[in-house]
Amino acid sequence: MKQDLQQIQAPIAIEMADFEKKFRSFMQSRVKLLDHITSYIVRRKGKQMRPMFVFLTSGLSGNITEATYRGAALIELLHTATLVHDDVVDDANYRRGFFSINALWKNKIAVLVGDYLLSRGLLLSVENNDFELLKIVSDAVREMSEGELLQISKARKLDITEEVYYTIIRQKTASLIASCCAVGAATAGANKENTEKMRLFGEKVGMAFQIKDDLFDYGEDVVGKPVGIDIKEKKMTLPLIYALNKASWIEKKKIIYLIRNKSENKKTVNEIIEFVKNSGGLEYSQNIMNNFYQEALNLLADFPDSTYKSSLSSLVTYTIERKK
Repeated sequence: MKQDLQQIQAPIAIEMADFEKKFRSFMQSRVKLLDHITSYIVRRKGKQMRPMFVFLTSGLSGNITEATYRGAALIELLHTATLVHDDVVDDANYRRGFFSINALWKNKIAVLVGDYLLSRGLLLSVENNDFELLKIVSDAVREMSEGELLQISKARKLDITEEVYYTIIRQKTASLIASCCAVGAATAGANKENTEKMRLFGEKVGMAFQIKDDLFDYGEDVVGKPVGIDIKEKKMTLPLIYALNKASWIEKKKIIYLIRNKSENKKTVNEIIEFVKNSGGLEYSQNIMNNFYQEALNLLADFPDSTYKSSLSSLVTYTIERKK
């Protein structure tokens, strides 16, 4: 039976409510402008899936502790910092339907707010001697930056292979969910083997999550991100990579020409979408996503049954069945 996020969150509902209060306090500043902006950030938070992964993994691995709250806050602070900086780089005016920080307060303030959030996360860990957590999360931020740069460098030539694609999404998306699960396990006192197992579990979930995101680009669901946005941005996603690999040399050359020179044209985008659909790119990607999903569940099966385990399993299912 499919569950919504509120049902999935049930075993950690108290902890999530406490976390929201603690997270607000971790962001506080004596500078009024900064406090005003961070309050805006907290108000427009999304589904809170990252903290959910931290707390559920922690409950599964032992006991939720004060360090679990700090670990979840560290991830949220560092991740929010990267999002604020991303919006500046992309000149984006909206995020999740709200005005971005740079749209409301301009680029200079947005960059400084991002720097502040980054430093708050680092200080939160250093002040509490959470050096293991800091290493886990810092590794994820490094990987995210490397993945983004690898994607940019490959996008110029439009020559991403399936293998390179997996490297990019593992670094850009999966590394963050992997760090959530590793932090949850580590703060519950799990041994290195189980912490690594949970990190790998999170990585598999992240891979499935990103491929699901790729599929949204082809209009398989009515809601979600705008259809064809990845094609317009010249992003090489798994369905497209598969379709190009299956195409004849002439067809491949034509599609790459269209992506490079005419991807702003709606008719061209629709032509590329049809090309991918006809090649079986969506079915292939769906199968790969399901493989990662199954691998994640297999890793979870090694742990004893509990409400935390049931909710984690449901959360994994939610990530690949979500509509946006």
